[in-house]
Amino acid sequence: MADQLGQFAWYELLTTDLAAAGAFYGEVVGWGVQDASTSKLTYSVLSAGDVPVGGLMELPEEGRRLGATPRWLGYVAVDDMDATAARIRRLGGAVLLPPTDSNIGRVSVVADPQKATFALVSGLTYRHAQPGGLDQPGRVGWHELLAEDRNKIFDFYGALFGWQKDSGETDPEDLYQLFSASGQTVGGMLTKLPSVPQPCWLYYFNVDDIGAAANRVHKAGGRVLQGPIELTDGCWIARCVDPQGGLFALQGAGGHHDAEQPSASEVTWSAKWGDIASQGRMLLPKTKR
Repeated sequence: MADQLGQFAWYELLTTDLAAAGAFYGEVVGWGVQDASTSKLTYSVLSAGDVPVGGLMELPEEGRRLGATPRWLGYVAVDDMDATAARIRRLGGAVLLPPTDSNIGRVSVVADPQKATFALVSGLTYRHAQPGGLDQPGRVGWHELLAEDRNKIFDFYGALFGWQKDSGETDPEDLYQLFSASGQTVGGMLTKLPSVPQPCWLYYFNVDDIGAAANRVHKAGGRVLQGPIELTDGCWIARCVDPQGGLFALQGAGGHHDAEQPSASEVTWSAKWGDIASQGRMLLPKTKR
């Protein structure tokens, strides 16, 4: 896992219905679902072809009591779990789950100083989960942070993981900051609007045809909250919610875009991105409102 250090290496959906969630993402993204439960934990592995990309597990009961809802959690690979957790505290972040041995390796759930949550993993069981292939169908191709203040938060991740700002995207007035890990551009950061209640990470899953995938979201019981939207490089994106309430996004090539549009009440969440698209590009509306 040495070549993955400082990069997102695993993704996990904490949900309230494992079987339904597995069926949904299998239909929408094309992932295979394999039971990987132990005597202590019910767990499923999601695979793109024969490559494991993430897991499914029940949202802990304690979390539900505290108001937690289904969500995706991205794991960044580190070599020294305890030292990294300690560094997070020194940098102003929080350790929500102390370093713990688990079915996928040694893990810790943490939050940045603006309270966006993510996780750490060392000794990842699925060592070849993401060997390159960020543009391949079924992989997680983009990582987006909706921050309280993206200009202030970047230093935290830079000091923690060595992430770099992409050249040409360093003006504090720019609305979207691209970042790279180990020399590869893997995501972007933007300042969330006040209507977004909590900073968070959003993960984009690659699909071949964004229109067909958006239709599958609706047919499988989820909702497309925004899109499909065309970016300036010809890529299309859609931001969605699964039947249990987990937020995610899709990106891929264009196709037939006849997906059912959400009702006005369902658009509230999607509007929180305004006119900002993923991959560091701003979509300029054809008409001003």
